[in-house]
Amino acid sequence: MWIWLGLAALALIGELATGTFYLLLVALGLAAAGAAAWLGSGLEWQLVACGVVLLLGLLVLRKTRVLKKREVNSARNADVNLDIGQTVSVESWSEHGTTRVWYRGAIGRPNWRRGKRPPPANTSLPNCAARPWC
Repeated sequence: MWIWLGLAALALIGELATGTFYLLLVALGLAAAGAAAWLGSGLEWQLVACGVVLLLGLLVLRKTRVLKKREVNSARNADVNLDIGQTVSVESWSEHGTTRVWYRGAIGRPNWRRGKRPPPANTSLPNCAARPWC
């Protein structure tokens, strides 16, 4: 019994270190095996209790969509792309809707989106997502 509970405690420590739900399920399964050992069942029933609790917990987490990965578009995430939201100064626009800007020590040639009029010269524009000045 104490071996099962000691392993459950180690799995909980690992869960706290990694932040995944999988080790929490393993810890619950190991604790169930420890409870089965405390009730006096044999090793095979302890292993069955561990597996059943682990699989039931996995099914519950899948049904509640806790384990679903949330897709984050890194090109539009300001925490990943630090250029989003920064401003650039535009001195003039060409007749084709292009300009030259200095940004972070480099020259860029952004295009303004078609169908829209570029803002007047000598303005500051926010940097959008993957394509600047969109």
